[in-house]
Parts: sequence; structure tokens; C-alpha cells
Amino acid sequence: MTEYTPGSLIVTFFGAYGRAELGGRVPVAALVRLMGAVDIDPRSVRSAVSRLKRREFLVPDRVGGAAGYALSDDARQLLADGDRRIYGSLAKGAEGAEAAEAAWVLAVFSVPETERRKRHLLRSRLARLGFGTAAPGVWIARAHIQEEARHTLRRLELNAYVDLFQGTRLGFEPTVTAVRRWWDLDAIAELHRTFLDAHEPVLAHWPHRSPAPPQAAFRDYLRALDTWRRLPYADPGLPADLLPADWPGARAAQVFRELHARLREAGGRYVRENTGDPRGQ
Repeated sequence: MTEYTPGSLIVTFFGAYGRAELGGRVPVAALVRLMGAVDIDPRSVRSAVSRLKRREFLVPDRVGGAAGYALSDDARQLLADGDRRIYGSLAKGAEGAEAAEAAWVLAVFSVPETERRKRHLLRSRLARLGFGTAAPGVWIARAHIQEEARHTLRRLELNAYVDLFQGTRLGFEPTVTAVRRWWDLDAIAELHRTFLDAHEPVLAHWPHRSPAPPQAAFRDYLRALDTWRRLPYADPGLPADLLPADWPGARAAQVFRELHARLREAGGRYVRENTGDPRGQ
């Protein structure tokens, strides 16, 4: 069963609606109402917001004279970097479009023994960006994520420890074999299947509900996006000729694409109705 945490849903909300619908600024009372639609109680919302403040993802703000929160500059950059990755599957046929011999990016790093904390942070962030381990201190990813990697490493002040290189792979082991050393494809496939188990039945339910009720659309879309947004980071985005024949990623991307098309705008109406935006009237 998929679990949804308050902090993650709030981040997902700001990425999906907080910027486009509200300019990145949300009154506290409105955020509490909106999170109530996805079964998050007010106390949990306030606790999650406090944690996001400590992480400097949110900053206190006044919205229309009321207490609220706004995205920090770093948070805006983080969400902007994520847009292409998270919503890239909306371009039909994007999965597997690149050839296997296309460019890769290497991250080669060395962190002094006296700075173990930064070494751990660097490894964890490279993994979260979708890098696989090619060798000790050498991580590999598809080249299309290089700009996001640069932004992330600079934001975390880790760029001094890393060199990035772009190029093609020359051999000797077949690339289709090598990628199984670099990434745990079985574990990644299981993440896609978990997404499908949770959200394919939701998709099957929605064709019988037209027009989409805004509150239900908001709930189902936010939950689907909250689950989905991790997958393009865990999944390195390998071309089809490097993946197993029964790879579930294409189907997962299709399900998210269809949920986005059916629910995103109706969910936006619910946001506007609950934040005083006149477009929601």
C-alpha cells in the first residue's frame, strides 16, 4: 500500500499548483484546507510546514494580509529543475527514444576523509538524481540530467569535490550488461509496478466521471503525482534497447500521462476555489 506523508504531499502541491496557480505563496489556512482533501489533518500540516521551514524550502510570508508561506529561491530552483524530469513522460513516446550509444555524463569525485558528512551527502544526492555507480568515486547517468546535476551540486556547495564529464561509452563489456551493474533494475521495475498497482485502478475509475469533480480530481492527481515524481529520479531513463523486454516503466509513464490529462486542470479549479483566486469562481 502506498503511504503518503504530509511533508511530501506539501512539496508535491507546491510543484503542481503552488507556483502556477498561486505564485508560490499560500495562506496557512488555505494550505490546511487543501491538505484536508488528501486526508492530512491540520496538526500534521503545521508540523510538516515547520520541517520545511527548517530545510529552507518554505519561508514565512503574508498573503493578502494573512499568515502564509512562500517558496524560497532554492526551492523554486529545485522545483524548476524537477519539472523536465517529472513531466518529461507527458511527451508521448519519450520513453526509450534515445539510442544506446547516446551521450553519458560521469561524475568523478574525491572528498577528504575529514569531510565524511559531505561524502555521504554527495553520494546520496547523486543517487537521488539517478546516477548509478560505475566504479568507486565514479558515477554515471544519461547526459540529459547534467544541468540539473550542476544546479544541485552548486546549491549544496558540493561542486568543489566533483568533476563532470560528458561522452560516449567505448566498451568492452556490452552496455546492456554494464547497466545492470550500475543500477538495480529489478528494484526500479518494482517501483514502477507499485505505482501501477496504486494508480492504474484510479485511472480505470475516472472515465465514468465526467465532468471531473474538482475535489476528487485534486485528491487523486496529487496522490498520483506524489508517487510518480520519485520514479524519474530512481529510473535512469535508459533507452529501450538497454532494458528488459517486460520493463513496466512505459506503462507507468502512460498511466501518469493519462491521469495528468484528465485530472490536473480540474484539480486546479479546486485549488482556486479554496484560495480565493477569482478564476475558481
